[in-house]
Amino acid sequence: MDDMEMELVEPVDGESESDSDDDTAEPTMSKEVYLPGNKLAADEELVCDESAYLMLHQASTGAPCLSFDVIPDELGTGRQSFPMTAYIVAGTQASRTHVNNIIVMKMSNMHKTQEDDDDDEELEDDQDDVSGREDLKKPQMTCALIKHQGCVNRVRARRLGNTVYAASWSELGRVNIWNLTQPLQAVEDGQLLKQYEQNEARPVFTFGGHQQEGFAVDWSPSADGVLATGDCRRDIHVWSPLEDGTWKVDQRPLAGHSQSVEDLQWSPNERSVLASCSVDRTIRIWDCRAAPQKACMLTCRDAHESDVNVISWNRTEPFIASGGDDGCLHIWDLRQFQTEKPIATFKHHTDHITTVEWSPSEATVLASGGDDDQIALWDLSVEKDTDQVQDPAQNENELSKLPPQLLFIHQGQKEIKELHWHAQLPGVLLSTAHSGLNIFRTISV
Repeated sequence: MDDMEMELVEPVDGESESDSDDDTAEPTMSKEVYLPGNKLAADEELVCDESAYLMLHQASTGAPCLSFDVIPDELGTGRQSFPMTAYIVAGTQASRTHVNNIIVMKMSNMHKTQEDDDDDEELEDDQDDVSGREDLKKPQMTCALIKHQGCVNRVRARRLGNTVYAASWSELGRVNIWNLTQPLQAVEDGQLLKQYEQNEARPVFTFGGHQQEGFAVDWSPSADGVLATGDCRRDIHVWSPLEDGTWKVDQRPLAGHSQSVEDLQWSPNERSVLASCSVDRTIRIWDCRAAPQKACMLTCRDAHESDVNVISWNRTEPFIASGGDDGCLHIWDLRQFQTEKPIATFKHHTDHITTVEWSPSEATVLASGGDDDQIALWDLSVEKDTDQVQDPAQNENELSKLPPQLLFIHQGQKEIKELHWHAQLPGVLLSTAHSGLNIFRTISV
C-alpha cells in the first residue's frame, strides 16, 4: 500500500508524435467515434477526447479497491467551482499474503482538465512561470488506513450527527462498523497523520450472525443509524441503533429469497421500506415493520434472465433501476411493479452490469457500468430526434443503433465494479475498477 497516488489525466491534442509543422509530414487522420466492441485496426489507437470532460483525474491505491463510498463532508452542497475536494472511503481486496485496509482518502486540488481559452495568455512566453503553475495544479491525495481482517467485499458510509461511520462486509463473513472521526482528522493534518499511523483502530461494532459472507449493505437515508445487510446464503438482517453507540441486529432474517442477496436499497422516502435483488433473478420490496416471514410486500420474479446484481432507487420518482448478468439495464415503475414488466430496457452493455446509480440531482439521469469496461450515462427524458442530421464522416449505421437516451460513454478502466455520484459536487462521478479509481465530470451532465 505504499504506491497510492493521484494524477491529472493529460489532455490529448489529437496528434501523434510524428505530427509537426514539417511540410513533409503526412496529414493527420480524421477522428472517428469509437463504439465499445469494435475492433481497432493495426494502425489505429484509442485516445481519450479530453474536450468531452470538464474534469478527469485518476488515482491508484496499490491493492485494488473494488468497493468505495463517498463520505458526506461539511464543505457545502452544490459546489461548482474549481479546484474541487472530495472525501471517500474504500476497501481493499488484496491477495491473502497482504494486509487489507479500509482507506479514508482526501482528494484535493482537483482542477479542470482543460484550461479556458483565455487562460495563461500573458504567461505563454514564460516557461518557468507556466511550469510552476502546473506544479501548483497537481491534484493531491492523502490517505489514512485502517487494518481490516479479510478482503473488503463492500463498504458504505453514513454521517450520523457530527460523526461519519462506515459499514464494511468482510470476506470472513462479518460486518464491521467503523468510526471514521480520527482518520478524517488525520487526512487534514500531516502531524496528526503521523500520530494516527501509530495506532490500530478497531471497529465500534461487529456482527457475525450471517451464515456466509455477503456483499449487500445499505444505510437508511431517512432513519438515522438503521441499515440492512444481505449475504450469499439468502438472508437479510435489519440493524437498529442503540443509545450506547452500538447496534441491535434482528437475528430473524427476512424470508423470501432462495439464493444470494446481491444488493440492497432503502427507500429514500419510506423509513421502513427496503428493496433487494438476488441471484434468484427476483427483485423484492419489503416492509420491515412486519414480521420477517411476512415482510415481503412485492416480488418481481423474473426481473432479469440471470443474476440481478445491482439496484438503485430514484430519490424523487417511484422508479428502481436494475442491472444484471444478462447485460440489461431495466427501469421499473413501482406503481406497475406487479405486472413484472419494466417501463424501459436498455441493452447497451456487452457484459455483466456490476453497478448502477441514479443522479442525486437530476431525476431522469443515471449511470451504469460493468465488466465491459465502460460507464454509460443515461437521460430517460431524451427522445429520438427523427430530424437529426448524421455526420457523414461517422459510421451512420452503428451510431443510429445507439439508444437516444445514451448521453456519454466513459472508458479507460478495466473491470469496473462500482460508481457513485458525488451528491455535493453536481455532475461529478467516481468509479472504481481493477485498474484504479477515476473521478470525472463530463460536459453532458
